[in-house]
Amino acid sequence: MKVFKFGGASIKNGKAIKNMAAIVKQFASEPLLIVVSAMGKTTNALEQLIDKAQKNLDYKSSLDEIKSYHTEIIQQLEIVDQSFLEKIETQFKGIEIAATHAGDYDQVYDQVVSQGEILSSMIVSAFLNKSGLPCEWLDARNYIHTNETYREGKVDWVKTKQSIETLNKTLNQKIIITQGFIGGTSNHTTTTLGREGSDYSAAIFATCLPAKSVTIWKDVPGVMSADPKRISNAIVFEELPYQEASEMTYYGASVIHPKTIKPLANANIPLLVKNFDDPSLPGTIIHDCKVDNLPPLIVFKENQCLISCKVTDFSFTNEQQLSSIFAALSETNTRINVMQNSAISFSFCVDFRDSKILKLVSMLSEEFEVYYNTGLTLITVKNYDAKTFIEYRSKPNVILEQSSRSTLQVLVRS
Repeated sequence: MKVFKFGGASIKNGKAIKNMAAIVKQFASEPLLIVVSAMGKTTNALEQLIDKAQKNLDYKSSLDEIKSYHTEIIQQLEIVDQSFLEKIETQFKGIEIAATHAGDYDQVYDQVVSQGEILSSMIVSAFLNKSGLPCEWLDARNYIHTNETYREGKVDWVKTKQSIETLNKTLNQKIIITQGFIGGTSNHTTTTLGREGSDYSAAIFATCLPAKSVTIWKDVPGVMSADPKRISNAIVFEELPYQEASEMTYYGASVIHPKTIKPLANANIPLLVKNFDDPSLPGTIIHDCKVDNLPPLIVFKENQCLISCKVTDFSFTNEQQLSSIFAALSETNTRINVMQNSAISFSFCVDFRDSKILKLVSMLSEEFEVYYNTGLTLITVKNYDAKTFIEYRSKPNVILEQSSRSTLQVLVRS
């Protein structure tokens, strides 16, 4: 059996969903589990809705826009089943109740943002059944079990595997449609697996079943050496080793979610990245292989924050002080993208999330003199050559630079 994952761009409107159905028809003769993301930019819209609702601002227009967007897609697909339309309406009422609920922000966030995937999977499932492709809608929250770390749910692999293994019988009879990005706790609350985590969901299902392969359908021809919107001569990789792909995602290559590669590599399940506009293109296969002389890979990671911790008593930075910094990073669940130390300070670059970073800075300020800069871009050049090394370290407004035998990283003011 195979696992397919369709991202938001591939199901952003009625035309795109019909194109998705045409792709699925080509593979309908074998067992297939399909993971879908929220449609288009729905996750962003739901985030804006939560922000307004939690600040007691007028959120009604935001909710109406989300509702109108999905209603229009349902009309484009000519889905008229009354019981289905009533279920969709119930989902929207649930979104409003969840968004206005008082409580921990991250927990509220997960209960609301997860509804993007619930809505998209319901609509896709209804259309595939209407199109003569028998499928069964599945609630991923009953199969991917996590702890209660909201917005970064940690998977209970033993319990998750036990649940997902029961799906093999259904897969021999119908296509399964389920959601990416979301899981469930033992207390029946919803968690999310990290922003853009639908790829990871596909890897979880594939590993536990197990699947022959995972295919991620994207609006690009495969994994590329750079974002073609930034660098016009970016090339498509025909194949990549698991380790290379894993390192690419670590540095911020957005084509694949960072957590996706590890479970697939451990199970030796190939990952294919294919173009949904032209399925005939070969795409990229990530598997157990060796590729010599890879060209430079260039990754831009926006919205970065540089935090510098300076000791206050004129002593040198030592292991005990570093331990305090890493304890604060661990407590706030903050991952370092690049770090650098000097005699009296330790600097590190992280993704900027307002509430998390302010909490981290507050904790560090108890022991250090703390400075931070936001609105930065981290550029990573992996497998650099002489030309790219000189080009990127010579960028204007570089405030931090670090290089190793194969990788150059520069942090620049945008």
